[in-house]
Amino acid sequence: MDIKTHASDKTLSSNSIGKFLRFFIPSMLGLFIFVFPIPYIDGKFVSYADGFTIPIAVLKDIIQGYLHDFLPLLVVISIMTTLVGSLYTKIFKPDFIVNNRFLNNLLNVKTSWLMLRILGAFFAVATYFQYGSEMIYSDSIGGLVLYELMPILFIVFFLAGLLLPLLLDFGLLEFVGVLLSKVMRPLFGLPGRSSVDCLASWLGDGTIGVLLTDKQLQSGFYTKREAAIIATSFSAVSVTFCLVVISQVKLESYFLNMIGVVALCGIVCALVVPKLFPLSRIADTYIVDNNDANSEAIPEGKKLFSHSLDMAVEKAEKSPSVGTFLNDGLKNILDMWIGILPVVMAIGTLGLIVAEETPVFDYLGMPFIPFLELLNIPFAQEMSKTIMVGFADMFLPAIIGSSIESELTRFVIACLSVSQLIYMSEVGGLILGTKIPVSFFQLLIIFLLRTLISLPIIALCAHMIF
Repeated sequence: MDIKTHASDKTLSSNSIGKFLRFFIPSMLGLFIFVFPIPYIDGKFVSYADGFTIPIAVLKDIIQGYLHDFLPLLVVISIMTTLVGSLYTKIFKPDFIVNNRFLNNLLNVKTSWLMLRILGAFFAVATYFQYGSEMIYSDSIGGLVLYELMPILFIVFFLAGLLLPLLLDFGLLEFVGVLLSKVMRPLFGLPGRSSVDCLASWLGDGTIGVLLTDKQLQSGFYTKREAAIIATSFSAVSVTFCLVVISQVKLESYFLNMIGVVALCGIVCALVVPKLFPLSRIADTYIVDNNDANSEAIPEGKKLFSHSLDMAVEKAEKSPSVGTFLNDGLKNILDMWIGILPVVMAIGTLGLIVAEETPVFDYLGMPFIPFLELLNIPFAQEMSKTIMVGFADMFLPAIIGSSIESELTRFVIACLSVSQLIYMSEVGGLILGTKIPVSFFQLLIIFLLRTLISLPIIALCAHMIF
């Protein structure tokens, strides 16, 4: 009897360790790839004092280095293939696509999305072959989107699509979600797992956060409102890109000050903006049913850590096989390449045309002049031109404002451009290309709210710093 019991205990212990490792190893690998900062800048290892990035960014740089000359062409081919497939489906409705749920969702789109795909394909071809108006294919408009932004997204989508299941399918979000539910729920009304989205954005890239949020929405872990709040409040640009922005305005020595100010603005905006229109009006419902959606609730008699570990191990037990993992990864990649790239190409190019070729953003910035003067910001008129242009591209304000003489004003511009968070050449366009239920005009309103809330905070901090 004792021998049998001892053998049974050994088997149970072995099974428990195996289940734990099924959660622990893939999750830690995913955390390392998407979140862990490593001191690697410009193709070489450095000290943490000189800067850092995350492993997926290193992989992106390596692939981009090998395929640099071919990436724009691959983007054009991808967008044109998407358009041809969408038109073929819309016109002929072939059974092999219509009766396949995955292909039907990708290619049988609404007319408005089809028009965006047509526009994105036109901009991509015109820019690549430098056909038509220079206004479209110039280096600061179509060239910026096709040759600078789109290759990065093309690679990031490939890596994220293939590797995101490491974060999604092996219990990490369940573990972190339960642990941080005591923080995220009371403060922001969000699931604890949303903290991983924020961390992936902050240390990695805003696009990673949006993609992660979209996948969680489609899996039934976030409601429509939660996904909209997370995508528009926590998908911040990376710390590394903050360094690029502050360098553009020639204030590198104030980098840590900038990070602190941007973090403060992000917290305040995340507390306030979701309580206002339009986020407050978005339905707090799921798009799919998921029995595990409320897994962060702690059962009576269980402790926080033990329940979080139980939820993680239970999720890991349901994790896919290697073949299913790769198949799901391929579907993720196609979903992002087909569904998102044409939208970003269309909206990003349109936004930059308006910003570069028309005085629209100058006029839109004029109402901010009295506000800037009230905040005692020097060169208020010059700065006003940079405020609304951030909606087109987050880097444009730093470019336009880099020649302003006042260091205080340049610091405010740098911090505000990052705190506004929504910009159509990347995060905004990306959100519109996902299932996250936020429209273009809702994004514009959120952008304005974040601007109005952040500007006084940044101005106050800037006057204390300078």
